[in-house]
Amino acid sequence: MREARELAERALALHPRSGVADHALAHARHERGWGRAGVDFLDAWLAEDPQAVQSRHLHWHAALQSLVCGDFTDARRRADTALARTDVGMRAATNWRLLLAGQTPAGRTDPEKVRELLAAPGGMTEVFHTFNLAPALAVEAATDDLHALARRAAADERPDYREVLAPVVLAPAEVTAGRPRAAVNLLGGLGGTAARIGGVRVEREIVQDTLARALVDAGEPARAAGLLHHRISTRRHHTYEDLLLAMRTPTGAEVPGGVDGGDVSGTARSARARG
Repeated sequence: MREARELAERALALHPRSGVADHALAHARHERGWGRAGVDFLDAWLAEDPQAVQSRHLHWHAALQSLVCGDFTDARRRADTALARTDVGMRAATNWRLLLAGQTPAGRTDPEKVRELLAAPGGMTEVFHTFNLAPALAVEAATDDLHALARRAAADERPDYREVLAPVVLAPAEVTAGRPRAAVNLLGGLGGTAARIGGVRVEREIVQDTLARALVDAGEPARAAGLLHHRISTRRHHTYEDLLLAMRTPTGAEVPGGVDGGDVSGTARSARARG
């Protein structure tokens, strides 16, 4: 990752408007938890050309850095205003992380839209695409839809769908239903095989995040801390990870900083009712 960062910095020094280099640097800085400094860098780059091809994806990276340093208002703002309604995967990935951290999500996606995308010809063509749609259902606590999607994946003849996607999709359904132990059982044994979902590490971290939250809610905070130890020990800012590991107060209890503080199932149901 250090080599990738240095290469991206060199490329930007030569070509300051290189979206590819800026994107690569955003990934490197996410791994180091740059937080507000990472957000400011992306905003400065975007300010020169707000309509750049990469703008929405870079705003998503900025939202993740805002989560890292605890600026949940900014993360919600970007999900609501910088990402388009068609950016279902990026919006849902932001919102599910907010919920896992006990935060109110941004504007969400109608589950019917997700059903349409899954039913479309390309809905189950590529495992990473399908994986990106699942959090949109989780945010809406659409457990029946998640169960249906998991059954469909489990019946698929392709190993990546059957062996990896099925448990990854089903786990959020168990979390939102208030059954964290079941989610732990589904995700706990995946380990490195989660990489078969595709994408890059920052995109797959949401699986680890879900497992960490489920472990805490199932009464295994030490195991959750071990799972996230590398991230917390190497990132400058890790407010988000700290909240993943926090024991929760009863749903709806008032705690400092505007954090809902309740479990994910209660927060998701409350957010759905408000939406």
